[in-house]
Amino acid sequence: MKNYVLVFVAILALSFNSCTTMKDTSKTADLYNTTWELEYISGPRIAFEGLFPDKKPFIKFDEATKQVSGNAGCNGYSAPFTLKGKSLTFGEQGPATLMYCEGGGEQVFTKTIKNIDSYSIDKDGKLNLIMKDIPMMRFKKVTK
Repeated sequence: MKNYVLVFVAILALSFNSCTTMKDTSKTADLYNTTWELEYISGPRIAFEGLFPDKKPFIKFDEATKQVSGNAGCNGYSAPFTLKGKSLTFGEQGPATLMYCEGGGEQVFTKTIKNIDSYSIDKDGKLNLIMKDIPMMRFKKVTK
């Protein structure tokens, strides 16, 4: 009888482990098929709405070209990215429009994203961009 219980527990443990592995791969797919809008940025002592008074930044990841594109709060934003597991880094920003922007948020956004070294998607479906284990930017899914 003890052997049957042991086999049952082992099969149950393997089942839970395989379900967890499947969850992680679907989250990576979510990264690419979504427009992400910034809802929090760490660092500045200015209120979020003061940093981005006219438009909130958003980004989209293109799996085929390994480019991220979107808006940094005023001007367009694009840059190459490298993704290896949960490790995520961004390259130098490509050409952008040069509109005058109020609030100073665009500079905070571009400076912060250069220092990102990993990411996570939490249980609520929010994208967290992380620097040295500290979430620096949080994005929510939007339909655009």
